[in-house]
Amino acid sequence: MSIKTAAQIRQEFLDFFAAKAHAITPSAPVVPQDDPTLLFTNAGMNQFKPIFLGEQQTYAQDGRQWSRAANSQKCIRVSGKHNDLEEVGIDTYHHTLFEMLGNWSFGDYFKEEAIAWAWELLVKEWGLDPDRLYATVFGGDEKDGLPVDDEAIELWKKVTSIKPENILRFGKKDNFWEMGDTGPCGPCSEIHVDLRSDEERAKVSGAELVNADDPRVMEIWNLVFIQFNRQPDGSLQKLPAQHVDTGMGFERICAVLQGKTSNYDSDVFQPLIQEIAALASKTYGKDEKTDIAIRVIADHIRAVSFGVADGASPSNDGRGYVIRRILRRAMRYGWDVLGLREPFMHRLVPGIGKVFEEVFPELQAQLAYVISVVKAEEESFLRTLGQGISLFEQVAQDTKEIAGEHAFKLHDTYGFPIDLTRLMARERGLTVDEAGFDRLMQEQKERARSAGRFQAVTSDAQPWNFMPGHTELSETKFTGYDNFSVKAGLIAWRPTDDDGIFEVVLDQTPFYAESGGQVADTGFIRFGDTALRVNDVRKKDGVFIHYTEGAPPQNSAECYAEIDSGLRTETQKNHTATHILHAVLRNTLGDHVAQKGSLVAPDKLRFDFSHFEAVTQEQLDQIEAQVNQKIQENIPLTDERNVPIEEAKSRGAMMLFGEKYGDFVRVVTFDPSFSVEFCGGTHVKATGEIGYFRFVSESSVASGIRRVEAVTGVKADALLRTEKHILSSLKKIAGAGKDPLTFVEELLAERKNLQREVKALKMEVAGAGLEQILSNSEVVTNGVRLIKGVVEGSDMSQLKQLGYDMLNREQSGTVCLLGTADAEAGKVYLMACVSDDLIKRGLKAGALVGAAAKFVGGGGGGQPNLATAGGKQPENLSKALENAPELIKSFLQN
Repeated sequence: MSIKTAAQIRQEFLDFFAAKAHAITPSAPVVPQDDPTLLFTNAGMNQFKPIFLGEQQTYAQDGRQWSRAANSQKCIRVSGKHNDLEEVGIDTYHHTLFEMLGNWSFGDYFKEEAIAWAWELLVKEWGLDPDRLYATVFGGDEKDGLPVDDEAIELWKKVTSIKPENILRFGKKDNFWEMGDTGPCGPCSEIHVDLRSDEERAKVSGAELVNADDPRVMEIWNLVFIQFNRQPDGSLQKLPAQHVDTGMGFERICAVLQGKTSNYDSDVFQPLIQEIAALASKTYGKDEKTDIAIRVIADHIRAVSFGVADGASPSNDGRGYVIRRILRRAMRYGWDVLGLREPFMHRLVPGIGKVFEEVFPELQAQLAYVISVVKAEEESFLRTLGQGISLFEQVAQDTKEIAGEHAFKLHDTYGFPIDLTRLMARERGLTVDEAGFDRLMQEQKERARSAGRFQAVTSDAQPWNFMPGHTELSETKFTGYDNFSVKAGLIAWRPTDDDGIFEVVLDQTPFYAESGGQVADTGFIRFGDTALRVNDVRKKDGVFIHYTEGAPPQNSAECYAEIDSGLRTETQKNHTATHILHAVLRNTLGDHVAQKGSLVAPDKLRFDFSHFEAVTQEQLDQIEAQVNQKIQENIPLTDERNVPIEEAKSRGAMMLFGEKYGDFVRVVTFDPSFSVEFCGGTHVKATGEIGYFRFVSESSVASGIRRVEAVTGVKADALLRTEKHILSSLKKIAGAGKDPLTFVEELLAERKNLQREVKALKMEVAGAGLEQILSNSEVVTNGVRLIKGVVEGSDMSQLKQLGYDMLNREQSGTVCLLGTADAEAGKVYLMACVSDDLIKRGLKAGALVGAAAKFVGGGGGGQPNLATAGGKQPENLSKALENAPELIKSFLQN
């Protein structure tokens, strides 16, 4: 029998279940589009969660409803029961990205068909030896009051030819599946295969090695029978409908069917492995250390490629950080083991795209983008990788543990994820002080949090002054979506630690509390003739806290709350503009664009988003034009409140990863085919109210994160008028018939030439001054000649150039210390250079100039032959030069 290829195995699986009336569904992206609780798609059942949760009954595809489905789902796992990133590549069966072959029943067939069909495919279609197969079943759990799954045991005997002694019972840990702490769950039945030789099997039964972490006796298929619902109190309730959820590792079954003991030896990985080996001029299979490095790279580039293609660009948090960790782990193996010093990972992406073009075409469709992202990340890390490895080598000497401070520095300065440091330590038989590392990371987070924290918040030690009839705070009703003012009742107030500022709580309010990037409203709370200015509003546990100038009058129960409508109107324009901008950015730059932060204020908007490179001016112009086009279309707002979150997800509403949402959400839509987002902010009634949108700047915030700032409405008009005025003025200066752009370019070119001439003249003057200094050199000790002096009108770059000239022209036994002062700016610069023979005698330029700089209130250093320093006391420059002989003697004597 010929050996099946991976492509054939995948297709035969899908064809098998298609023939049994299953919908063959496409793979969901590895980045979940509608589940912010999940980092990555980690199982085939993820896209069917609404069915298992009872929110849907069937799966819709091709215009019909299906109660059965099957597919090959690409998944990413980097932690958990079956996945440890640090084991990937070291063993032969862990992976970060893998395919999961699965079939599902949504209240249709149950245990009998699932077991019978699994056996039919494995034994009858694929020809596995039934004597080598073991089935595990749930052995019951006394705490949950669940008996042994005798039904599954009897079905294995009834519908398959498995040996009765090959049916094994295991407990809850191995054979009871749960979606989470609550929700659908049920017993499962796993199929294991024994790949050992006949001789080994004769000595030890495979039954003894099932679930014993023996790589030669491994699970290949898990059949989950979902029949219970775990309640918040831990109890189990039977589901009205019973479901089947199965999963089989594609890479593993390919290795089994191709007679390989390692997943990496199957044709799933071999083309990629051989490409990496050729790239590194290595041979796979000759050296264990080399083989591990190649396996790591082969595995990791697959995860990185599909992660980026599906929208997870490398970054410092969330999914992006996982992708960054995976990529950097692979790069370190390439650098340290394979000797690859240039970016190489991106060169592997085209081959992966080609292999998966038919089954997962999204990578091939975004090939250029993925290559660019991976290459940019490689170039970024390569700038610090070598230095980081050098630091690790230093701190790893004569120790048993890498200190937390060193692990933190590797992370913070050189970009080493902690698991990379842990891996390098383990290779040397060392541990890492992770508690110390975590403490330093937490301190850093606290510093960042404190820097951005609102300061004028009272201590909770201050008691609330409750109005009659109120004894505690309750949620505030927000009326600000529909009204700019409202009659309200005073609930409580108290002073803050900021003199004259008070916290005021009302039963309802039109004031928006700062959240989601939108600043708080300002305005007034009026108690009769007394008006309290509201400077800020914060929300805590549903309570809106107004920060007012002054306290409410005595015995004032009712008030009139009114926001500054002018500022709110401008803020609303900017908030709606961010939604339009977000949609246009994704349409223009790609689906990888995700919001990473925002500021929505009356005078401007700021939007941070994931993107791997600077947005070009041409792209900015295109984006700006498209935003303004949407404004011109005057698209009306659809404001839906209290929408069930699953319904909102099913409609494709954009959400922020990591943001916590309740069971009901607000959905803001500007054309269902253009912009649909979860949002609690305030918006215009139609996009035309924005008027006009104009970019102000584009910049980098962090690696993989870009920031744009923009203005709308009157601010955008003012910016346009300013730019027109500048252009008009330039035209007048340039003169009639002269293009102002050409005129400015010519001016800049002329300025550059003049600067060059000035620099040359300064060097000429400095050179003349140097000749004077050279003529006044002195012998310090033992034939050491010192050249020192002040070079008037010079700067640091000119001093350095003079130093290089000195080194080129002077003979042995020469040391030079030159300085220049700028009394007006309060600055002084020093340069020292030392001949090679004096360096060998212990005199180094860095040490000399650093010591001299102390006389001028500064410091510095550099190379042994040439170094520079600066100071803030130009009046002491002569003192620094006068002390040079003694400094030189001290260094030579030591």
